Amino acid sequence: MRILAVETATSWQSVAIVEGDAVVARLDEDAAGSHARRLVPAIDRLLASCGMALTDMEGLAVSIGPGSFTGLRVGLATMLGFRLVTGLPLATVPTLEAMAWNFRRAEQLLCPMLRARTGEVYWAQYQWLPAGSLKQVQEEQVGTLEALVQSLKCPALMFGDGWELHKQDIRRLLGRPLLDAGETPPGAMRPSAVSVGRAGAERLRCGEVAGQGLSPRYVQRAEAEVVWERRGAVSPMTKAARQPGRRKARAS
Repeated sequence: MRILAVETATSWQSVAIVEGDAVVARLDEDAAGSHARRLVPAIDRLLASCGMALTDMEGLAVSIGPGSFTGLRVGLATMLGFRLVTGLPLATVPTLEAMAWNFRRAEQLLCPMLRARTGEVYWAQYQWLPAGSLKQVQEEQVGTLEALVQSLKCPALMFGDGWELHKQDIRRLLGRPLLDAGETPPGAMRPSAVSVGRAGAERLRCGEVAGQGLSPRYVQRAEAEVVWERRGAVSPMTKAARQPGRRKARAS
């Protein structure tokens, strides 16, 4: 299946055409917050570079977040427009899930992370199964580095711009050995349209076609929760999460 894929969750813009495991063409660039101006011209250049048109595609895939509010809206709106014009099926791929495809078939637990608001990151945990499918171990989260560390129950391969920005603090907070991406090429540390395309093709093969009424996956905490925490308090939700025994007692 030939897929046109778009990734705009960060300032690093990526577009690609993938067919199976083959990368037909790709174009990556620093959009520096100007996705609205750069995305469609980048797609035009990509298609021209391989002598193709939108009508030569068999499907569309787009990263849906979490990530940059503006970038995600631009990427999704563009692909929705292409879907309307071409009638092609569209797959939406969570950004952190697509990042896990950068380390396809890795044996370790994967923990991709992206920078969020100051001092916070987005993260999730994934595991490639022996059969070749990707299992989500933990849903997308956003929070402090302390919350990230508390969620890690075993060593995980950490990567992404959130990791690159905060790795020293995470190592200090964790206080135990961990895995990281080491000398991995920079391209594997970023969200990639190639991985969005491969993950999107898998979703389309399974019949997971995006419906109507789509919106980006922001995964943001409520502002009241943030203000409460900044005042040095602990929210009822956090307090309950730290007392699993009490929660179970109430549930019974």
